[in-house]
Amino acid sequence: MISQRTVSVATDDGAFDLHLWTPAAGHGPAILLLQEIFGVSAYIRAVAARLADAGYVVGAPDVFWRFARNWEAEHDEAGLQASFAQVQKLDPQLAVADCVAALRRLGELPEAEGRPGVLGFCLGGTLAWGVAAAGDPACCVSYYGSNVSQMLGLADQIQCPVLIHYGDNDPYIPMEGIVQVQEALRGRDGFTVNLERSGHAFDNHESAMFFDPEASRSAWAKTMAFLGQHLPLASAAS
Repeated sequence: MISQRTVSVATDDGAFDLHLWTPAAGHGPAILLLQEIFGVSAYIRAVAARLADAGYVVGAPDVFWRFARNWEAEHDEAGLQASFAQVQKLDPQLAVADCVAALRRLGELPEAEGRPGVLGFCLGGTLAWGVAAAGDPACCVSYYGSNVSQMLGLADQIQCPVLIHYGDNDPYIPMEGIVQVQEALRGRDGFTVNLERSGHAFDNHESAMFFDPEASRSAWAKTMAFLGQHLPLASAAS
């Protein structure tokens, strides 16, 4: 049975919550799960449970803690607009630093085996790229991070394997930006860019605006294969 609890992550400016899901085994490789602009919402909690069911220890930090502790919005138009207003308050450098602190805290937990990986969606997809450069994760999965194309200069600092997912019809991420990422990472060992025939946030089953079941299944299968290779479960590694 999956267990849940919350631990605190300390920073020089205060402490914030790291929401944890521990698999039935009570231990396993760990994944830092980074939220969309909707917060650690029903969708992120469902993804955490999905990963914990597979055998991973999952930690989802409260990214908006500096201005809206444990912010959570509905996955509808009103929630989208309210979340856009919140994300305008986010300092990207501080947010990455907070996520790196959460990664470190997650790796220190007795349930966590080895170095954690990082996986993020939307806003979290961009932050995951930043964490891959500034932290020391075992691997990184980024789902439709809109600002990754503006942070390609960090690629030389990233030492872990990276899988990036995009939709080819994303209204928030122009195809030119996706092509920039593809071109910058082409031929680099350890970097993979996957393009699904879909729009933005296609994995978010809580959002009628965005969810695409076919693209979600396709990308998730690739994600789990990637994690199986770079953050293997004990049963798979033995």
